[in-house]
Amino acid sequence: MNSTAGLTLFTTLGCHLCEALEAWLARLGPQAPALRRVEIADDAALLARFGERIPVLEDAAGNELERGFEPARLAAWLEARGWLDHAAWQQAQDTDAAAKPEPEGAVMQNGRRYFGSSLGSSFGSSLGGSKGEA
Repeated sequence: MNSTAGLTLFTTLGCHLCEALEAWLARLGPQAPALRRVEIADDAALLARFGERIPVLEDAAGNELERGFEPARLAAWLEARGWLDHAAWQQAQDTDAAAKPEPEGAVMQNGRRYFGSSLGSSFGSSLGGSKGEA
């Protein structure tokens, strides 16, 4: 199954996880070999082998990566092969961290925890909880 020309992506039409993997691969692995897509729906053996596992990325040596749409998994796989763009990976991590600000305190009410500074102390007081309860 391996391609001597580069990487093989086992995929199928409409696979959004496959599209995510390809987008991350383009971003994190610009030095990776060319990508060859293999449609698994056209072959019963491939469908049986990869049907519930796609996307599966395979290098020329036959090493497979499942769940490559998870950036950390793909980055580690590319790193092991010397194909990772470290600056792009660092930027992706910094962007992800900036997009997820840490909650500032919490308000408890009836067993539910409400996070965020936008709640303010007056909201916590009106609920009968105190800011910072966990």
